[in-house]
Amino acid sequence: MSAAVRMPLIVALGLAPAGCEPLAELRAPASPHEAYALALEQSGLAYTALGQDWLRAADEALAHPVPATLPLQEEGYFAPERAAAIAYRVSIARGQRIAVHATLRPDASGRLFIDVFAPGDSVAPPRHLASADSLDPSLEFEPRRAGSFIIRVQPELLRGGRFTVLARAAPTLAFPVSGAGRRQVQSLFGAARDAGARRHHGIDIFAPRGTPVLAAAAGRIARVQETAIGGRVVWLRDEGRGQSLYYAHLDTQHVAAGARVQPGDTLGTVGNTGNARGTAPHLHFGIYSRGEGPIDPLPFVHVADTLPRPPTIETDRLGALLRARVAVSVRAAPARDARELAPVPAGSIVRAIGGIGAWYRLALPDGRFGFLPADLLAPADQPLWRRPVPEGLELRDAPRPNAALIARLQPGRDLEVLGTWGRFAYVVVDTLRGWVPAASGS
Repeated sequence: MSAAVRMPLIVALGLAPAGCEPLAELRAPASPHEAYALALEQSGLAYTALGQDWLRAADEALAHPVPATLPLQEEGYFAPERAAAIAYRVSIARGQRIAVHATLRPDASGRLFIDVFAPGDSVAPPRHLASADSLDPSLEFEPRRAGSFIIRVQPELLRGGRFTVLARAAPTLAFPVSGAGRRQVQSLFGAARDAGARRHHGIDIFAPRGTPVLAAAAGRIARVQETAIGGRVVWLRDEGRGQSLYYAHLDTQHVAAGARVQPGDTLGTVGNTGNARGTAPHLHFGIYSRGEGPIDPLPFVHVADTLPRPPTIETDRLGALLRARVAVSVRAAPARDARELAPVPAGSIVRAIGGIGAWYRLALPDGRFGFLPADLLAPADQPLWRRPVPEGLELRDAPRPNAALIARLQPGRDLEVLGTWGRFAYVVVDTLRGWVPAASGS
């Protein structure tokens, strides 16, 4: 059972381990996903095969997230009759936030649960960090430090359809110079100064003299002063993040110490005062963290390529069966150097359930999930060959000898082979579809 829902299920059962607090004092569900799991428990659905599949899908997505690079966009299909969840493992730099938007098409049904977790390890399970509101398709999460995080998306039980997931990294602070952007940053954090005697403790943003300099965060003006090095400077205390923002070489200062400001408020104007005299007007922008000193401001105010590229797959094939054109290896992520999950020969059958870039996300017949490039797959809508049904042939719902029996086929009927998986063939007989030993369809 999911670690994320274990405590609510204990509450629902009316049980608590010895020494625990009274039931009334146990915590409320930490997320809409957890609350929904509790509702399944209270209704008895969590004990059904469907309920167990839903909980298992949530856990397996967390245990095997797809390594992904932000920004990303995935188009996919959640089959309502099959419990499913997807998850991505992404990396975020200090100063960035995760922004996720996940929606079902208007003709689909239900809602999507969006959650962010810190990855677990061999001792501790993934730790829940943030959720989208139950009726909000968007989530924004700002970590306190750089690291890897897991984004999980799951529909309600017996709900689904076509979906879109957009995930990107975004800056946590507003850009501090009006009308400027990354192109105006011409001197980066850590650059050598004074023939290597010291390092640059901020970024320099060049703009015409008099350009408004803006508050990058909500906070309090800590100091307004003039120094030999910084010239006219303003210090803004970003209280929400426990850091100080440093604005130097200003031409004019428009705030006083103690003033409260909001992002976008004007603090002064671009100049070249202090030791910047003789250079083109620019803002020296720095960030200082107590007990740590200067940190790189660039990720806080700029993230490259914030708009994800739409998938280039044929989205009308989502939910459909596809067939490998050639022998190929299914990968754990949409990249040719990703871990190999399974080598598959030409003619192998898979189901398209999503797409990232030029790669299909696939449900494999053995229950695993993986990725293949779209150009290596073809629709499995026409048979590879036809044969009469042999005597005693049994049609099963999975490519396993002990899979559930669908039907004992009547000999003499036409058997159409759409593809293979291992020692089994996926066939169509009249209106029935399923798996038979490959030798029977060859």
